[in-house]
Amino acid sequence: MVRTRPLKVALLGCGVVGSQVARLMTTHADDLAARIGAPVELAGVAVRRPGKARGTVAAELITTDAAGLVARGDVDVVVELIGGLEPARALINSAFENGASVVTANKALLAEDGPALHAAAEKHGADLYFEASVAGAIPLLRPLRESLAGDTVNRVLGIVNGTTNFILDRMESSGAGYGEALEEATALGYAEADPTADVEGFDAAAKAAILAGIAFHTRVRLDDVHREGITEVTAADIASARQMGCTVKLLAICERAEDGRSVTARVHPAMIPLSHPLASVREAYNAVFVEADAAGQLMFYGPGAGGAPTASAVLGDLVAACRNRLGGGRGPGESAYARLPVSPMGEVVTRYHISLDVVDKPGVLAQCAMVFADHGVSIDTVRQTGKDGEAQLVVVTHRAPDAALSATVDALRGLDTVHGVASTMRVEGE
Repeated sequence: MVRTRPLKVALLGCGVVGSQVARLMTTHADDLAARIGAPVELAGVAVRRPGKARGTVAAELITTDAAGLVARGDVDVVVELIGGLEPARALINSAFENGASVVTANKALLAEDGPALHAAAEKHGADLYFEASVAGAIPLLRPLRESLAGDTVNRVLGIVNGTTNFILDRMESSGAGYGEALEEATALGYAEADPTADVEGFDAAAKAAILAGIAFHTRVRLDDVHREGITEVTAADIASARQMGCTVKLLAICERAEDGRSVTARVHPAMIPLSHPLASVREAYNAVFVEADAAGQLMFYGPGAGGAPTASAVLGDLVAACRNRLGGGRGPGESAYARLPVSPMGEVVTRYHISLDVVDKPGVLAQCAMVFADHGVSIDTVRQTGKDGEAQLVVVTHRAPDAALSATVDALRGLDTVHGVASTMRVEGE
């Protein structure tokens, strides 16, 4: 039986995603009521610029007083879509204090202050849902948190930023340089006017922290995630990857150590074989590859951003939160019982692709090989091309600690016969 009093929802933010949430709440009102067991309606929509057209949102629902909206005693669920750390943090905490549950897509805040938000939700008997914070419409966090709750997740490897995937895809498909590909991404609306958060890896790093925390039942903060962006990736790197039968992707990688006693989380560009499922992820799509003891290998794929896709994830969380309000139940809280330490990047075992500009004369290859040997790094393959006394030496290593590989590169730079290290890139997925 559907009750007559509707559940009230306060919407904070009515931009690309928020406007789609409001639209779907209106157009799907009957279906949402049937699925929840009661109708849901907007109690108000907080915005910064009230004069802007808001589509299907009634003018009387628009307010600039977000603090007042979340403090209303009749609000059941607050949907936070304004992003950033403040005032989002204060508004979410106020929502909990006033008895409302929260649905958010705010990956930056969750990566920075997730434990405190979970604690506040627990204290006030409210729910905190955040499926839309990672990979847009792709059902990912709920399967990790619930469907795989009885399994042991060992690795999460994914493309979680559509902007960078679009840029790298264009560099590969057209031969364009980074700057040209970024210009195209901006023109098509895939990149923001200031693309720093995307291209420098901050967005992906926040998502990696959330994924690692859920997968390994351990608190992982943004500061724990090693981060590198794609701004130094060149057309030559893309071409070199192609010669190896690989492609270049910006990857978020969360791993449990082989002995199970620690975890790592990192974001950086990497070469992956064309045979790997992630290699075929094109344009601005996202995909996440999960490896677990019992379930084996799983892949989640779909649109990782955009108004309607992200709103789909928000609405899924809204339905769950509203059902809990009706039934008196609670959604899953924070699971951080494992308390595993997060190891630094230097302890990660990986492979390197290193391109060196060297003098083309006898003995140079042997001299470089000795540097690798001195640092305990084994060479897998070597390719050398030369002309007019200059040569390029491309070395792919076997797996070794990242610190040893970095020290090797530093030592190579000090050789008189090495004019420069043209590029270094990790090799993953093999």
